[in-house]
Amino acid sequence: MTARRRPSAAISTVMAAVVTLTVTAASPQAGALAESPAHTSAARATKPNVVVIMVDDMNVSALEYMPNVRSLLAERGTTFDNSVVSYPLCCPSRATFQTGQYAHNHGVLSNRSPDGGYARLRTDETLPVWLRRAGYATGHVGKFLNGYGRARPTEVPPGWGEWYASVDPTTYRMWGYTLNENGTLQTYGEPDVEDPEFYQTDVYAGKAVDYIERKAPADKPFFLSFAPLAPHGEGAAAGADLSERNPRPAPRHRGELEGAELPKPPGYDEQDVSDKPLAIRNKPRITPAAEAKMENVRLKGRLESLLSVDEAVSDIVSALEASGELEDTYIVFTSDNGWMQGEHRLVSGKMVPYEPSIRVPLIIRGPGIPEGGHVSTLAGNIDLAPTVLDAAGATPGVTLDGRSLLPIASGDEAFNRAIVIETGPKQAARWYVGLRAPRWKYVEHASGERELYDLQEDPHELTSAHDDPRYAKVRKALANRLATLRTCAGDACRRWTPVAGPED
Repeated sequence: MTARRRPSAAISTVMAAVVTLTVTAASPQAGALAESPAHTSAARATKPNVVVIMVDDMNVSALEYMPNVRSLLAERGTTFDNSVVSYPLCCPSRATFQTGQYAHNHGVLSNRSPDGGYARLRTDETLPVWLRRAGYATGHVGKFLNGYGRARPTEVPPGWGEWYASVDPTTYRMWGYTLNENGTLQTYGEPDVEDPEFYQTDVYAGKAVDYIERKAPADKPFFLSFAPLAPHGEGAAAGADLSERNPRPAPRHRGELEGAELPKPPGYDEQDVSDKPLAIRNKPRITPAAEAKMENVRLKGRLESLLSVDEAVSDIVSALEASGELEDTYIVFTSDNGWMQGEHRLVSGKMVPYEPSIRVPLIIRGPGIPEGGHVSTLAGNIDLAPTVLDAAGATPGVTLDGRSLLPIASGDEAFNRAIVIETGPKQAARWYVGLRAPRWKYVEHASGERELYDLQEDPHELTSAHDDPRYAKVRKALANRLATLRTCAGDACRRWTPVAGPED
């Protein structure tokens, strides 16, 4: 196990107070609750801990550069090889994690108000609230929903017993970011000073380890949400030099992956996009200069920033092992959405229905989960909350659209399904709604354009079959299913009849 020593959260906080401008809030902690002694001994005797690690904008190909995630989680747990998010954008996806619902049900339809952002989340009925009701201690470290902290920077949302969340607009800075630490605002470093002591991922990791070291010996089970910013790009922070790496990695990792090369799957800089919607057809081919920037600034910055996350995973596993709680803890590793790297001429971004945008890593390690397992059953981010609730024996306060993945991971169950993929709001100029099934992807765009991919025959989505006469019956069947599922809720979202191919 690769691990290293880092300053404790307490030491980091004290040092930050010396070298940065610190704002202390006088307002009460609206959501942070004292951990109730009720149910503690009985709950701890029967319930496991749960740690969810959710990174930001990580595509599946980046797992190659995370040896600790592979050895400590994937080899000791089960990997979901077909894991997708329903809405490939930070805030709607994280709201789905908090609620177990599609965006068309939880209502967080973008990153910003009035249609999205933290203010749209119904915070009184979310995963931590349900876990607290079930006797769990709860803690969050890192990024929360977009817009959190802008209106009420010292607010602690309901359900969270301990709270160390980044406050907008400083969330997208690796240095010079501000955390709400249980009602007190604390700023770490300066945006333009790359002080190793205050590198964001390391400070987050120190707080996560500290939380485990304090909570693991107690009788009460705990739930920890750990949400690093990496590998999401940084915003234009005052004075920060992002010309060589964006995001900036920890100083110890800068240049470590200088030899990394941009992946170029068959869809990279796609030559013929005549089958694609107009927005893609209007994209120019990728120039050598654009490709060099993608590789040297974005790709290497993203991958090198993930090295700190990989070390944080090792530190978290080590802390659980040292406390004797590792074998009684579920660890979930995933991302809020994927990321485009030149596929279909898209040099960056998400919010599109293509595989690099919606596919994310998903690994679960824990009691009863086979080691080194791989599951082909389609999984969605709507399943994260149901899975945690299943592990905890907790009851949701809203209707869930997803289902627990624990029976699938343990090999006790398999099923056929489709995941709704959607964006919004519907009054926006561009939105789409579609289905991602094991074999099919069918998308209806606001413009009236359609896309249909046979992923069995065309996994890189090079040729849309929406106008292919051979697929006319397939398209009709998928359109009929989408007409029902696009507004589904609860059990209706889990009903699916497979669609046969043209040769079947």
